[in-house]
Amino acid sequence: MSTELTEEYLTEFRNLQRELVLLQQSIQSEGRRLLVIFEGRDTAGKGGAIRRFSEHLNPRFLKVIALTKPTEIESKQWFFQRYLRDLPNPGEIVFFDRSWYNRAVVEPVMEFCTSHQYESFMNQVPTVENMLIDDGIQIIKLWFSINRTAQSERINRRSSDILYQWKLSTIDALAQEKWDDFTYFKERMFERTHTEKSPWIIVDGNDKATARMESIRYVLSQCQYRRKGELGVPLSPHTGIVSRYQAKDAHSNQTNRVSPQRKPKK
Repeated sequence: MSTELTEEYLTEFRNLQRELVLLQQSIQSEGRRLLVIFEGRDTAGKGGAIRRFSEHLNPRFLKVIALTKPTEIESKQWFFQRYLRDLPNPGEIVFFDRSWYNRAVVEPVMEFCTSHQYESFMNQVPTVENMLIDDGIQIIKLWFSINRTAQSERINRRSSDILYQWKLSTIDALAQEKWDDFTYFKERMFERTHTEKSPWIIVDGNDKATARMESIRYVLSQCQYRRKGELGVPLSPHTGIVSRYQAKDAHSNQTNRVSPQRKPKK
């Protein structure tokens, strides 16, 4: 079910966006740095959430980064190199519309990387993030989740409506077919890259409007800024929509779906 966009909902949402403006003003004036990573399954609502986050922010102190396929030179560089150049400068907020975590999920599923590249990344990323945090960058990692039925409906809508066809990609087309593979690597990513300093936050994206509201609320709840809460809008996210990753019992994990040691096809 979709959230009904009542006048009450729209008023609360707009006030949350006003709080985001207050947050940006505080970050700008204090020279702080905020990086928000948006990850998740295809069609889970990452792009729409980013648009709502950034809708009323000052673009001079905001960057939305959605990197394309690496160039030949970039593919031979240290994997993190092309991402590091887009980290927030003092006074900036940066939103990564997908991030270095492509190598944790999309690339191994689609066989875009070797097993060595995958393992190297998984071993390095906690250290890289700890270094960035220790240098003063606040990192928030959001994973937008969606169930299989909702994803199928959204993919079908994209393919049938010319207004949304630009969103379709090869990965979208295989999202359903490779659902279990994506699940396997997603869980491995959570297990190996969720840390106390840089935790994974899971957002239920089955209802887009609710996911956008609660993800904004979560980011605001994690940041300190002047005049916080001045508008009277609740800043504690709904725990049924936004939750911190919790490690599962190792004995309950399914390990026979796909091998993480696969290499890309020639």
